Formats: sequence, C-alpha cells, structure tokens
Amino acid sequence: MELTNIHTMIIEEAQKVFEVHVEEISSWNQRPHKHNFFEIVYVEQGNGLQCINEHEFTYGPGNIFLLPPLDCHSFKIRETSRVYFIRLTVHYFLREAQLANYQVWFDKMAYVLANYNKVPGDIIGTESERQFIIQTIKSVHREYLSVDAYSHSIISGAMASILNILARSIEHRYVDSANETDHKLGEVLRHIHTHLTQPEQLSIPVLAERFGIAASYFSEYFKKAVQMTLGEYIMKSKLKLVETKVLHTDLSLKEMAYQLNFSDSSHLARAFKKAYGMTVKEFKASGQMCCAT
Repeated sequence: MELTNIHTMIIEEAQKVFEVHVEEISSWNQRPHKHNFFEIVYVEQGNGLQCINEHEFTYGPGNIFLLPPLDCHSFKIRETSRVYFIRLTVHYFLREAQLANYQVWFDKMAYVLANYNKVPGDIIGTESERQFIIQTIKSVHREYLSVDAYSHSIISGAMASILNILARSIEHRYVDSANETDHKLGEVLRHIHTHLTQPEQLSIPVLAERFGIAASYFSEYFKKAVQMTLGEYIMKSKLKLVETKVLHTDLSLKEMAYQLNFSDSSHLARAFKKAYGMTVKEFKASGQMCCAT
C-alpha cells in the first residue's frame, strides 16, 4: 500500500452522538478520511492492513484499535473482514453521567493522545482485558439493536468500562516504552504529565524525593535520559496538550492558557508560535496528514 499525503479530504461526521456498526468488508474503495468522533474498531474475523495516519498495521481476528478524532484511516483487505465500529462524539461524553466529566477524562488521556504515534495500533495489554472488551463490545451491539428501558444505562456503563481499560492500556504502553530507557523514567514522565497544572509537584526537590534520586543529580539524570532540561520538557508537554486540545476540543486560547497555567493567552500564543513555527489558528487549519490506499 503506497502512502501519500492528502491535503484535501473528507471530514466524516457521525450522524448520531453514539453509533454501533458491524460491517463485512471485502474491499476498501473509499478515499482516506478523517472523522469528528472517537472510534473503537474491533476485528472479529479477516485480516489485512490498516493505515492510521502515516502508519501501517497488520490486523487480524481479535485486534482492537482506538482512533481519536481527526485520526485518518483506511484499509487494505486481504481476507473478507467482519469489523465492529463504535463511534462516540464529544456530545456523548458530555451527556453521560457514568462517564463522569468529559474534561477530566480527556485531560487524563490528553498526553496519551498527544503521543499516540508512539503506541498506535492494537493496544490491549492482556488477554483477559481483550476478552472482556470483546464481550462488552458485543453486549453493547446487542443493546444498541434491541433498545428497551434499561439499554441506555447498560450501554453507558459498558462504554465507561471499555474506555477506561483502553486508557489504561495506552498509558501502560507509553510508560513501559519510556522504562526501556531507564527503569523509573516512565514513572517520572507519568508523574510530570499527571501534574502539569500543579507546578508545586514538578520542582526538582519534589521529583527527586519521590523517585529516590539525589536532588543534586536529578537535573543531569533527566537531561541525559530525555535529551532536554526538565523546564524544556514541561513546556513541550504543555504545548503537546495545547496541540491535542486545539484538534479535539472547542476550547478558546484563553481557556487553554488558564487550564495549563500560562500567564495569559498571549504568553501561550507566543510559546506555541516559537515551538511550532505557526500560530494556533494556522495549526488547527492545517490538521493532520492522511494516508491513501
């Protein structure tokens, strides 16, 4: 499958805030597309290649993918495939009490989404989690087809479980990848990302004590492991969250600056322009690159 960059493409929009489809796919003739919804993809049977943004992945029975909004994907079918697609727009998160506060969940996931190209593809950590998700997806599909007075609550609870397991699996994969460099580096980075809006938790004395590293050595340790200073990494991480929020939310620059403890929106705008070589508005307009079959 040849990969090319497509600058003009269809943005596919979900017709409802929540949809479940099961499709038999023998060929993929559509142009690559982006979408405005989260999509969970479960392959029940068949095999081939799935392209997510600029990455190709072999897929087969049992594979599960999570595609954030504005990710682009297409398929190259080798064997007729039966695939479950669950689509959720932001409005679904906003209305579902069992999914708690969408902003809280999104903030928990934001750094994962920002670094998603590091751990794309099938992301389930254990076979028990995989089987649980598969059975839950099938239960959601059954409830979706035969709605009664209980279905809404059942589906909401099931989706909360699926999304939290997926979030945990992605985070563990990301942390484990960092731990390959140093046995505690992944935990240090997770702490930083978890407390990006709490500067008192990100001082060298606090980090050094928490992770058993001499305060006098921490700066050298961090720069050697990450190839940048702690301050540079914190700023880069904040801007990655800005990038993700720009692409996946309707927050204003002022709201993002407040959430991430920039002094004001002008400070955030200057930092973003310096790092990305374009304004936030230009970045949002540019979107992401796509792949073609």
